[in-house]
Amino acid sequence: MDKRKDVLGTDHPDTLQAMTNLAATYRNLGRYSEAETLEIWVMDKRKEVLGTYHPDTLKAMANLAATYWYLGRYSEAEILSIQVMDQRKEMLGTDHPDTLNAMANLAATYSNLGRYSEAETLEIQVMDKRKEVLDTDHPDILEAMANLAATYRNLGRYSEAETLSIQVMDKRKGVLGTDHPDTLKAMANLAATYWYLGRYSEAEILSIQVMDKRKEILGTAHPDTLKAMANLAATYSNLGRYSEAETLEIQVMDKRKKMLGTDHPDTLKAIANLAATYWYLGRYSKAETLSIQVMDKRKDVLGTDHPDTLKAMANLAATYRNLGRYSEAETLDIQVMDKRKEVLGTDHPDTLFAMENLKLYGCFYI
Repeated sequence: MDKRKDVLGTDHPDTLQAMTNLAATYRNLGRYSEAETLEIWVMDKRKEVLGTYHPDTLKAMANLAATYWYLGRYSEAEILSIQVMDQRKEMLGTDHPDTLNAMANLAATYSNLGRYSEAETLEIQVMDKRKEVLDTDHPDILEAMANLAATYRNLGRYSEAETLSIQVMDKRKGVLGTDHPDTLKAMANLAATYWYLGRYSEAEILSIQVMDKRKEILGTAHPDTLKAMANLAATYSNLGRYSEAETLEIQVMDKRKKMLGTDHPDTLKAIANLAATYWYLGRYSKAETLSIQVMDKRKDVLGTDHPDTLKAMANLAATYRNLGRYSEAETLDIQVMDKRKEVLGTDHPDTLFAMENLKLYGCFYI
């Protein structure tokens, strides 16, 4: 990149491509702020030199959207992703691989915004179109299936998620090998599904394999390694091994605070997980302090209706119940139930769980 700047200048297409490549490397290394700086420069230069609708400009916008996604800035990612998708549909058609990539990226953003039905609609379209055009073992088809499985998991449709996740994992092992990052991601996704199905021993086996491999290949501080550690901690918690869970969760929280900042959704998730472990250990005051932090931050960052915000409110309510502060707990639980009905529907497991919580107060809510 530096050589191209010296010889060709900062505006030359080859220099911009070198900057794009370096930004992608930074993103894969979890160095998102450095990636963002380069990607904004490339996008602005391409708009200036090539115009807003040039394929290379749209690619630059898509890359920046991906970085915003990793930084937890989902609203900014959504704006760029919609622009890219609309322009690609108009210029390339709905079946073009670049258009399908744009649709998949927008679906991922919707998922992180808690808009799972919108994500599902796009993901099914992407998966079906890719199956028409590509070989059944193609990585893009497997990626589409994995994304849809994750959405099914978020919608509480765990059996459908499991079926897709097993297919993806088996195919990736056969095509890419057991150590490939995409194979490890498939194993992690299946472990998460087992976790939601209450099959914690199966989840543990997969989670340990994923964590160990990621530490070896990516290093201990990589975001994917930290995610694997967090998943294993959650499994330990459900197996009643709270001290082991706590050790991992503190490591994850500290690393994420340092790398991503205190307001990032992944950092907040780490704090929430540690709060839950404190709750199980009977350390309710510590759990309360952390739970309030998470709830307030999620309201600011994600909004009051986001499923993760509602989860934070439910966790705080559970802490209040154990502290004997039933009135405060009930107020939160009612809010959670009403919002979950509205956002997730009456049949979602999280909604049903919220309704069950309200029975603890001697009332029946429908």
